[in-house]
Amino acid sequence: RCEKTARWQRNPFLHLDQGGAVMAYYIWIDGSGENMRGKTRTLLRKPNSVGDLPEWNYDGSSTNQSTGENSDVLLKPVAFYRDPFRGGDNILVMCETLCPDGTPHPTNKRSACKEKMDLVSEHRPWFGIEQEYTMFASNGVHPYCWPENGYPGPQGPYYCGVGANRVHGRKDSGSSLSCLLACRDKDCWIKRGGHALPVGISSRTLRRYR
Repeated sequence: RCEKTARWQRNPFLHLDQGGAVMAYYIWIDGSGENMRGKTRTLLRKPNSVGDLPEWNYDGSSTNQSTGENSDVLLKPVAFYRDPFRGGDNILVMCETLCPDGTPHPTNKRSACKEKMDLVSEHRPWFGIEQEYTMFASNGVHPYCWPENGYPGPQGPYYCGVGANRVHGRKDSGSSLSCLLACRDKDCWIKRGGHALPVGISSRTLRRYR
């Protein structure tokens, strides 16, 4: 049987008056090349562009990006979006990592990607990425609503499926899409207990590399 979804409780402090201040959640990729890290910086006013966001730093020895002797890694904001979790004027800030001298950090893969994209920007290349994920039961072993001793049927019925017997976690996947739209950034399908969010890349995205 599918486990009952826990009832989320609203944080009573999320809607307090911030006095015009903005919580900017700086996000970057750590030394693993896969995991994200983040911390919040308070801004005294709402930024209008990336240029309004200050650079920051963090201890790279705690993220596998430096040694303890020279641990500072710089954060350079490259894009920001509305924060769908905190709401209001609060934002999510996407950052790339730099060495103390301002050069791209060895773990900064975005810098090399941007360099290549700039070389062919006049051709307006198109490609696509897809954030596919699987939700797991609370035991961390079985995908959500999969049989504990076995496997569900072939993927066919679950692809773009309709109905409670074919689509599980619809509330959660819908929440993911709602958050993306709230960020102003869009789509969805897939297997039982799993979903995907295809993201089309166009000239609009290329402009974000500037």
